[in-house]
Amino acid sequence: MVKITGLADEISAEPGEQIAVLRSEGLRFLEFRGVWNENVLALATGKLKEFRRRLDDAGIGVSAIASPVGKVKIDTPFGPELDRFKRSLDVAERMGAAYVRVFSYYPPEGGRIEEHRAEVLERMRQKVEAAQGRPVTIFCENESDLYGMSPEHCREIIDYCGGRERLVQCFDPGNFVHRHFDPWQAWQVLGDVTGYFHIKDGSHRPQWHCTPAGEGEGRLREILADAIQNRKYDGFLSLEPHLSFAGKNQGFSGPELFRQASRALKKILEEIGAGWE
Repeated sequence: MVKITGLADEISAEPGEQIAVLRSEGLRFLEFRGVWNENVLALATGKLKEFRRRLDDAGIGVSAIASPVGKVKIDTPFGPELDRFKRSLDVAERMGAAYVRVFSYYPPEGGRIEEHRAEVLERMRQKVEAAQGRPVTIFCENESDLYGMSPEHCREIIDYCGGRERLVQCFDPGNFVHRHFDPWQAWQVLGDVTGYFHIKDGSHRPQWHCTPAGEGEGRLREILADAIQNRKYDGFLSLEPHLSFAGKNQGFSGPELFRQASRALKKILEEIGAGWE
């Protein structure tokens, strides 16, 4: 049985509204990217404790820390970025999260990220090494304009870092659609190393926009059917719908559109005979 979670700062910056909408949809998890208009890694210890208390009182767990680590240019000094990653591991333990997200770097100004392949791979390996022995799993998300934009580069990163025992793929069909990759073909490359999903869909007709799951070109029905029925996937499906706004560093949906996104995903799961919690 899969577990539905979501980036609750797409609902609201306020914890009360995040929790209310999740509970109204019967969801028992959130993916923690931000609250009170602050990024998760910028929150002081007191605010983390307060948010954890509110979540515990509401019976909501944290599926992942949606850190922005690696969503910087490759010529950014690595030391501070590695420190941010270690901070994300600490926050994951404090919040009881099973997963931590990382990204795979933008090119320098005027450059091509492919020219920095060796540096990208080595930085990714060092982050994975820094997580060894910690009670979390690291996932890398496919994202536009980063090294890990194509399915082949995503696979290369995971293989270089030691395989899915060390690093798993966060599979985002909408991001593949955005950059004109066929999500089903991407799934053939990454299905066996995927350990987490971001549920985003989108269409280029008439121009690029995000859609509820199943209403775009993300092939979500086929991918989820194969993942759940054939590959026995029973992990997290995390709503990141971007239905109101889709920016480089964050998207937003608002309460009603987030509910719409939640119900679209549940409809797909019902259609393919998959249970959820």
